[in-house]
Amino acid sequence: MERNVLIMIAVPIPFFGFVYLNSENPIFFFEIPQLSEFWEYFLLAIGFTFLIAQYFVFHKETKIISTSDKDMAGKMNAFSEAVFKRFWYLFITALIAALGLFLFGNPGYTVAFAITLLFFSIAKPTPDRIIRALKLKGEEKDQVNALKIRI
Repeated sequence: MERNVLIMIAVPIPFFGFVYLNSENPIFFFEIPQLSEFWEYFLLAIGFTFLIAQYFVFHKETKIISTSDKDMAGKMNAFSEAVFKRFWYLFITALIAALGLFLFGNPGYTVAFAITLLFFSIAKPTPDRIIRALKLKGEEKDQVNALKIRI
């Protein structure tokens, strides 16, 4: 899972970096069709909607996992799926930000990308974050704390 998450973080960064640098100091000139202002703000709203959705979907799923009767392995598998889903939302948001900046040059897309990077950073699972998200106690908490050595 960690490899896939790192790929999902690393792929949009060069695209956005190229678009951002080219928008600030153009080296390459592209024939971009002029789209209406509606699409500029619609795409920006979609990006921010994905940012908000990843947060609420992840927390809803972790609440369900923490109250489930699954054993620890089942909880960790479900948590892994929730984390992966969250990173898919963030990955799509990062690509939307790069595309929006490329098409429209609106600085709102730069802000959306910066917030996405922030969520990428704080969403990476660590034993402490897993314990807090799943509200683990006792033996389950000790099992997750034992992962600190491996992570």
